[in-house]
Amino acid sequence: MNGDPVIRMLPRPESGRGWGEGKRKEMDLQSRKATGGKTVYGARVGILMLDTKWPRVPGDTGHAATWPFPVLYKVVKGASARVVIHEKGKGLGQAFLDAASELVKEGADGITTTGGFLAIFQDQLAAHVKVPVASSSLMQIPLVQRLLPPGKRVGVLSVHGNRITEEHWKAVGAPLDTPVAGTENGREFTRVLLGDEMEMDYAAAEQDVLDAGDDLLKRHPEVGAIVCETHNMGPYARALNQRLRIPIFDVTTFVRWFHSGLEPRDYGHPGSSTPPVWRER
Repeated sequence: MNGDPVIRMLPRPESGRGWGEGKRKEMDLQSRKATGGKTVYGARVGILMLDTKWPRVPGDTGHAATWPFPVLYKVVKGASARVVIHEKGKGLGQAFLDAASELVKEGADGITTTGGFLAIFQDQLAAHVKVPVASSSLMQIPLVQRLLPPGKRVGVLSVHGNRITEEHWKAVGAPLDTPVAGTENGREFTRVLLGDEMEMDYAAAEQDVLDAGDDLLKRHPEVGAIVCETHNMGPYARALNQRLRIPIFDVTTFVRWFHSGLEPRDYGHPGSSTPPVWRER
């Protein structure tokens, strides 16, 4: 038999029983109960949308395909980018609170937004809806700063750099002298968002963002990582990283991390056990 394959015959299953019947019986004995409490299931993150009409491509918070998981959206009527940025959302507080409550009622277990300047509503939102709130990409600043070596700082890119105030920095726990550059001197990105235009030249918008990144590092060579304030800068993160050769954090890195806490991964057998009752809340 040298060199010949060895064939081992496995015992035939008992008459009338398949190979997996024992396992199926074990599974049948497990609970198949579920607990409700929501309207919509499987979408843990609820997103508060500004009331806009500019195009939102993948990478933008407002494009559902940006996310590798289902999300819920709620438009806050009358909430324009200009009012949020230039007037700190004056008169919109209650509208944001009501919309957040509706998202939680419908099924969201955590709330985020489509604008970094909405950090000023962080405490109000969290207190009102009583679920975790990730209002602004800027909330990543303290964590990212801890990642950097001595002598390096976090810098910020914004749709309107000089509109980030002490109130915004304090709301996210960032230093008041955080280096920042804006795209307001460009020709496309800020103009389209603040003017709520119907069309955007994405090549020109990307150039505005890259120019702002160049300006930030020229004025602050100590910047070792960037956090993008604007929740519409996701499409340009890769180009920024390739141009500046430093880490780029934006709303997509923030919300993916946020979601991973709301719905931790099930790694399956043998480490993960099956809960006795299926539930999301």
